[in-house]
Amino acid sequence: MTAPARPSETLRTALGTLLDGLPPKQAAQAVDRLIANYRGTTPTDTPILRDRADVAAYAAYRMPATFEAVHAALEAFAEATPDWTPTSHTDIGGGTGAATWAVTATWPGDRAVTVLDWSDPALALGREIATANPALRDAHWQRTRIGKDLTLPATDLVTVSYVLNELTPADRTALVDTAAASARTVVIVEAGTPAGYSRVIEARDRLIAAGFRVAAPCPHSAACPIVPGEDWCHFSARVSRSSLHRQVKGGSLPYEDEKFSYVAATRLPATPASARVIRRPQIRKGQVLLDLCEPDEQLTRRTVTKRHGDLYKAARDAEWGAHWPPSDRP
Repeated sequence: MTAPARPSETLRTALGTLLDGLPPKQAAQAVDRLIANYRGTTPTDTPILRDRADVAAYAAYRMPATFEAVHAALEAFAEATPDWTPTSHTDIGGGTGAATWAVTATWPGDRAVTVLDWSDPALALGREIATANPALRDAHWQRTRIGKDLTLPATDLVTVSYVLNELTPADRTALVDTAAASARTVVIVEAGTPAGYSRVIEARDRLIAAGFRVAAPCPHSAACPIVPGEDWCHFSARVSRSSLHRQVKGGSLPYEDEKFSYVAATRLPATPASARVIRRPQIRKGQVLLDLCEPDEQLTRRTVTKRHGDLYKAARDAEWGAHWPPSDRP
């Protein structure tokens, strides 16, 4: 019997049909313009994705990266709460629904799913793509302005991915407070830039003040030990590059790395990692250098050498963003 396709493979296949009939140059130009808009100052009362061509081009370009980043954040959270599976999920500002696909990849099975977004074309295309995923065929796609007037029903899980950058400071605060009042778990993902990290830390602080505990990536719920302006916490997810990626960015590599910052906070019992690898491990002759965020609210660099035996082998295999040591998880 053939094993069912993984959600990431199913999503990539579904996205592959989006650009049929759209000239490659037009698709690339649409992506360039939309990226410029997303990186600029965006009014919260105007959707960036205006029509199907915009949405198709941007979804084909961005959904795989958003999926991989959110999936990585959710997997880290699932490690801290291994006995929990969400029965309901609300994706705020979800657009075409990349985060909903990431949730189904983390916790297979059916659940109540609602996607909220301002853009009708994005919601319509998300609904169309979701027909390829049995777990999303009954999802509810709702046009809603994301801001201070947002209301949410009680839900197990709220995701907010690559949305805070589009909002005014007042709307960001309102969104996080609304999510905290409605959900048992809130996962927020932003671009892995100093500005994205700053938005995540701001949201993290508000969630903690609302009674949440940080389950990932931090090994504690105290203040972040990184000095603002000197560094920022972010991680990396590997993304297979489509032909559209190569048209827009050039280059010949079959993949690129999506940098992202995130926080997963919860009211559930959770066991955070003993420590988190916060930079790509440096493998040198006979030793591995690991930059870690520790539970005592410190950043440390540990050197693991051959004389550490099995721990050295584990350090050579350790990935950026993983928990450390490996024995602190099943």
